[in-house]
Amino acid sequence: MTVPAVGSAAPTLTEIEAAATALEGVISRTPVDRSLHLTDVLGVPVHLKLENLQRTGSFKIRGATYRLSRLSDEERARGVVAASAGNHAQGVALAAQELGIPATIFMPLGVPVPKLLATRGYGAEVVLDGATVETPLRLAAEFAERTGAVFIHPFDHPDIIAGQGTLGLELMDDVPDVETVVVGIGGGGHAAGVAAAVKARAAAEGRTVRVVGVQAANSAGYPPSLRAGHPLEVATTPTIADGIAVARPGDLPFRIISELVDEVVTVSDDDIARALLVLLERAKQVVEPAGAVGVAAILAGHVPASGPTATVLSGGNIDPLLLQRVVAHGLAASDRYMTLRIPLPDRPGQLARVSELLAVAGANVIEVLHTRHGQGLQISEVILQLSVETRGEEHRAQVIDVLERAGFDPTVVPD
Repeated sequence: MTVPAVGSAAPTLTEIEAAATALEGVISRTPVDRSLHLTDVLGVPVHLKLENLQRTGSFKIRGATYRLSRLSDEERARGVVAASAGNHAQGVALAAQELGIPATIFMPLGVPVPKLLATRGYGAEVVLDGATVETPLRLAAEFAERTGAVFIHPFDHPDIIAGQGTLGLELMDDVPDVETVVVGIGGGGHAAGVAAAVKARAAAEGRTVRVVGVQAANSAGYPPSLRAGHPLEVATTPTIADGIAVARPGDLPFRIISELVDEVVTVSDDDIARALLVLLERAKQVVEPAGAVGVAAILAGHVPASGPTATVLSGGNIDPLLLQRVVAHGLAASDRYMTLRIPLPDRPGQLARVSELLAVAGANVIEVLHTRHGQGLQISEVILQLSVETRGEEHRAQVIDVLERAGFDPTVVPD
């Protein structure tokens, strides 16, 4: 699982280099930034490939543009159709606009508003339907059969994979001593392309590079599929990483990932929220949840410290309202924010006493709810609910201890 073999399903180095040439002047060559914080966490140099700064805000423009650029004149005249939760939609819409190709995009009903508006802004006709991307994929395929439009699959096509692989070439140029590359996986086109590029380039240089794939635990079709030896459709549950919420691996990406990706790990939504917070605070990067899973895996201890490491921040298209919620969730997951529920006797001075104790403990109060109405309350009892900022797990325990020593009975309310 280290070098593309003869007869491999993976694109060759020559094919990926041809894609890179075709994309010159169309995509941005995104920078690589060394993360001092993640370097301290992992114990080896860690680099971030800032694909969140790419045109349309994600790597998807690479594969979409290369795929559309290879259509015949007859195919272009028929138009294209795609399905996506947002980033592939924007990539196809912009590529179609620049090539003068009519585009129809099917998107799920809950798609983040910035992604929806951007896709429409690039001139595509957008149809909203379905709770997950599986429904738009089916509708797009039916539309293609009905109208003759060319279906642009988000991950299961050789040109898409070769286009995404151009990111891997850039990464190898910018971090020539890299030993581990960490990349997120949804359907698998991104990871397959990057793995093909870095493995082939490393083999040409007479060395090896380890590739670690990362999926959101709530939508992780690759681990069971790899164990079974073929793609399986798995039951998924909601995840903040909507961009990689795919129930079934793509057939072609699965073959490539089976061959070239050394390990696939999963991360929880709490892990992802922590990663987004770290990226905001330490790297000053706005990243969408799906784009932060590599950092989440490093922070969660799922990536071995085996030499210079790079991970891809694959997208930055996050709804500001979701960002607000995720930051709050990340603070709670990092023990820097908690909500306490404290029963109090209904007499003057109790709220002031609790406030004084919190000040002594150094906890900053964010929100207060003081009510006499609640299930199970005695007539002489009130409930005080406080949201406070803390400085981590140890400080959080100190705050609770100060309140308990004063005779109060605080309960931490689950996030």
